[in-house]
Amino acid sequence: MNTLSKLSLNNEKVLIRVDFNVPLNDQGKVTDDTRIRAAKPTIDYVLSNGGSCILMSHLGRPKGKDAQFSLSKIQETVSKTLEVPVIFAKDCIGTETQERANSLQNGQVLLLENLRFYEEETKGDKDFAKQLSSLGSVYVNDAFGTAHRAHASTAVIASFFENKKAFGKLLEQEVSSIDKVMNTGEKPVLAILGGAKVSSKITIIENILEKIDHLIIGGGMAYTFIKAQGGSIGHSLCEDDYLQYTRDLLVLAAEKNVQIHLPIDVVCTEEFDNNSQSQIKPIGSIPEKCMGLDSGPDTISKFRAVILESKTILWNGPVGVFEFPNFAKGTIALGKAIAESTSKGAFSLVGGGDSVAAVKQFGFINQVSYVSTGGGAMLESLEGKDLPGIAALRV
Repeated sequence: MNTLSKLSLNNEKVLIRVDFNVPLNDQGKVTDDTRIRAAKPTIDYVLSNGGSCILMSHLGRPKGKDAQFSLSKIQETVSKTLEVPVIFAKDCIGTETQERANSLQNGQVLLLENLRFYEEETKGDKDFAKQLSSLGSVYVNDAFGTAHRAHASTAVIASFFENKKAFGKLLEQEVSSIDKVMNTGEKPVLAILGGAKVSSKITIIENILEKIDHLIIGGGMAYTFIKAQGGSIGHSLCEDDYLQYTRDLLVLAAEKNVQIHLPIDVVCTEEFDNNSQSQIKPIGSIPEKCMGLDSGPDTISKFRAVILESKTILWNGPVGVFEFPNFAKGTIALGKAIAESTSKGAFSLVGGGDSVAAVKQFGFINQVSYVSTGGGAMLESLEGKDLPGIAALRV
């Protein structure tokens, strides 16, 4: 892996692709600076080793130049988080931006305007990538959240920096964390997959079956498995087109000595509402008018036991409608068990938008080994795909 430590950065202008696609409120203020903080170790390293930083990112999905998506809105937060003054360039290419980059002194930080103000960015345009490349002497990709996109600033640009390109510290951590789950982690290896649909996780399941010992399936996905085995699931989420697939998967998992763990009881209700009357039922005996919205107590105990036996844990997807406080118990219990297992030496990786939201909301973010910053990029990594932004750094 081409890491930062292998490069001399003294007097270098380091062009860093960061992921500062942060949420803003109606006043245009940053409401969550997690992604900015995640890039700080890389930026600090460059500055402390005698270089300067030119930061490039996208924000939102603008259609052309749109002040609503200007990175000038985050300049103050970036400066505060990095604890250094941040200079802002009103464009990401062009004569004025080039002059700003050329005059940058060691220890300084320049933030470029939104890359996606140019459609050439998402089209992976080579000329646009070349213009960006002219701003720096070293290229670093630290944006795992966009590493699965073959964009100009993530994949194409790397070709202009033959021996002067590297993984940023965040990207390096992301890649090594996924590698621990997929290849080098201590056994037993457990994957926990939740969320609504089996169909969205098929390629992940098929790719990780070779790597894991246990697979917990929870949330809406589980009801398709239960119905496929003849259970009554009422109005619970179900993908009837995938009933045979789930039967085949259970057979395939058994052949590969992977134990699949399904819920055994469920908290169900007649209404999709936090305040609706709920009852606990065996998962295969849900009344006709009811739907399952959370894991039941026996399921929580079952899943906890599997988690505490595991040495390497991947968690992707909640096991209930955790947005409703009355149906968040299963997801909270899962987080607690993973935190407990981690405290006893297990390696735990959490990824995917809802799982990350859950660990933040319920206070587990510092009690697991690693929380991935890239939803789509992580899913594609677990599917076994070589991400364009990562592959470009290896060439």
